[in-house]
Amino acid sequence: MSARAAAAGRERAHRDDRDVLRVASAVVAIAGLAIAAYLTVVRYGGGAPVCAVAHGCATVQQSEYAELAGVPVALLGLAGYAAILVSLARDGEAARTATAFLALSGFGFSAWLTYVEIARLHAICSWCVGSAICMTLLAALSVTRMVRL
Repeated sequence: MSARAAAAGRERAHRDDRDVLRVASAVVAIAGLAIAAYLTVVRYGGGAPVCAVAHGCATVQQSEYAELAGVPVALLGLAGYAAILVSLARDGEAARTATAFLALSGFGFSAWLTYVEIARLHAICSWCVGSAICMTLLAALSVTRMVRL
């Protein structure tokens, strides 16, 4: 096998790895989008989220921390997951960097919100935990995808 053929094979393998990571990221982002959409609908509908495992969802959703500058945190999550999905539509270096930036920003915000749930509200929202898990997975997948040039 020539050096050129070997290099082409390696490039094809890297591209295949990135495609798998991109599809996995899209699946996780869609799950996060669904969670954020549900919480946004509940927020604007004035109801309390169904919380089968823990009983802190209503406490969290109705707290002062459920809004940032008057915007519901669930709506910010919805916008964040939608932006990640848009960034996944392309596979160039700029798109991979944008995805990583959005996912890492979302991860940091989710980490802060988790701290608020535990340390300040003393309540856990299972929907919020699900969203935080989605953002954590997206951060890991997007950084891995970005590094695998």
